[in-house]
Amino acid sequence: MADRILFVAGATGDTGGATIDALLGAGEKVRTLVRKESEKSERLKSKGVDVIVGDLAELDDVARALQGIFSAYFVFPIEAGGVQASAYFAQAAEEAGLTAIVNMSQISARRIAKSHAARDHWISERVLDGFKTPVTHLRPTFFAQWLTYPGQVANIKKDGVIRLPFGEGRHAPIAAEDQGRVIAAILREPGPHAGKVYPLYGPVEMNHHEIAAEMSRALGRDVKYEPIDLELFKKRLDSDSKFSDTFAQHLLSVALDYQNGVFAGTNDVVAAITGEPPMTVETFVRRHAALFTD
Repeated sequence: MADRILFVAGATGDTGGATIDALLGAGEKVRTLVRKESEKSERLKSKGVDVIVGDLAELDDVARALQGIFSAYFVFPIEAGGVQASAYFAQAAEEAGLTAIVNMSQISARRIAKSHAARDHWISERVLDGFKTPVTHLRPTFFAQWLTYPGQVANIKKDGVIRLPFGEGRHAPIAAEDQGRVIAAILREPGPHAGKVYPLYGPVEMNHHEIAAEMSRALGRDVKYEPIDLELFKKRLDSDSKFSDTFAQHLLSVALDYQNGVFAGTNDVVAAITGEPPMTVETFVRRHAALFTD
């Protein structure tokens, strides 16, 4: 175990970063692939992570990164090229003789998904399953991190309002930190999880009025939920240059899925795999409370 290396994609993102912290905390050696050197990659190096510069969308880069790896976490951003990147990753993993892959999918991944990205996640699952390396697919509901994205934080700081097009739909928000613990546990002992598909949820299913109430308790100030319609949401996405067409189409589609119950549910997967239950919204917001203060 001391000599093995585990690979984590998306190391500068939410789940990748949480996974690396969990693995390093358990004494594991970790390698990652980053598109370019930056302050974030330097911080990873300072933690002892083996950082390789390359691109998940380039087969040779992935093959180089996976040489000598025991098991690997694969995640690809909501952008074009996810299916091809999945195929490249599976091919490189097979060539390198990996023991297992943990694949980040999403709860809305299915053949009939209206979101192009969600449908591509479903196709990517099928692609990965077609190779020899055993795969575990993770399908999380909406992350608790949605509450800490700049647009939401700005609204909450300004007038104490969450504005989203989710109607009265429900879900059990799951923190990336808890997903990282799940991913790390599977990477370390992948055998029992081979071929499994795990929906991932937080501990309590709520609507956004109830989520706002949890935030109010955590922050000590009044937070309300204000549903907005899809047309207004689309106008906001269209006016924001940071959203690609792919990402905007995904958000609009999953907002409707959310209203129709696709993201609802809860289970005990996090606790069963890691031995610890996932954190509540109130606990999550308390941990990130500094984001909501001036």
